[in-house]
Amino acid sequence: MAGRTPRRSPSAVPRTQPGEQAAPDTVAMFLAHLEMEKGCSPATVEAYGNDVMQFESLMARQGFSLAAPETITRRRVESWLADLHRQGVSKTSMGRKLSSLRAFFRFCARMRMIAALPTEGVGNPKTEKHHPAFLNVDQAFALLDARGNPPAAPSASGVSSSDADAGPSLRTSAAGILAPEANGGPNPAPDLEKAAAVKARDLCLAEVLYGSGLRVSEALSINEGRINGTSVTVRIPGKGGKERLAPLTDTARAALDAWLARRPLLADPAERALFVGERGRRLNRREALRILDRLCRQAGLPQTVSPHALRHSFATHLLEAGADLRSVQELMGHSRLSTTQRYTHLNLAHLTAVYDKAHPKS
Repeated sequence: MAGRTPRRSPSAVPRTQPGEQAAPDTVAMFLAHLEMEKGCSPATVEAYGNDVMQFESLMARQGFSLAAPETITRRRVESWLADLHRQGVSKTSMGRKLSSLRAFFRFCARMRMIAALPTEGVGNPKTEKHHPAFLNVDQAFALLDARGNPPAAPSASGVSSSDADAGPSLRTSAAGILAPEANGGPNPAPDLEKAAAVKARDLCLAEVLYGSGLRVSEALSINEGRINGTSVTVRIPGKGGKERLAPLTDTARAALDAWLARRPLLADPAERALFVGERGRRLNRREALRILDRLCRQAGLPQTVSPHALRHSFATHLLEAGADLRSVQELMGHSRLSTTQRYTHLNLAHLTAVYDKAHPKS
């Protein structure tokens, strides 16, 4: 029995290249539902679409299709998981793909396309529990120091006060393209000013990620007018269209002042994003990862960290300092307390190590 058909959103329908398999109407309807009714982000809709279409590809080879979801049985779902296992797909990824397929069939049941869920009774592959990666406090401070404080804001002449105090030598490039101002030469070259702007941006991004515990997507979505060096909090659009207030530390506000003073050197005039790349447009995830990799090398850390590791460090350090779990949940923007509870294992491990080292009977 067919149910109502939701309005399809062109942006939710997977794009196909010549020779690629087109998404069945049922999949397109599902993705439109995620985008329009559930308020999922484009990245989330794309991820669901990729997972479901991977299942569709296997079904097509077996003579079935999600265009007729009533023909899909539990055995076919299990054969798909077995096929993923043979391909060497990790158990975590298999669980995520199965979750996407469950969501699709729940949608089909809601629309009365199927009478029973073929995913019913299919369990997630058992995975090993991994604690989130994080930095200790000393490593976090070394990363954020990054060989010095954030650059001072440039003066009207384009030279920061710290550069001016350092004498003519800092106004001369290594290639000798500048003469000291004392001899009547030009101001610092645009390349040097741009490098200072890049450094200010990098430090500001790291400060905001660690100091406020933001997801990298949340930090990169902030627009310039929503935050400045006098802001105590910033309103963050999180997952599922939810918003929360994230605090800003004093060092984050100082880093924001330094970056905003130099942002016009990198940003296109019409660009609204707070964090921009060297081409003037909104910074993307890959560029953010490269920034943290560079800061880790400058800080001499034995390992590089992802933007998400700074978020994990934020939560871990709060719990180690005595913050209660419910407050950390709010600061992290977790919808479930169980998600935040992962960090209690890290905290307990820290306390156990302290006990073993300090207690005379241990």
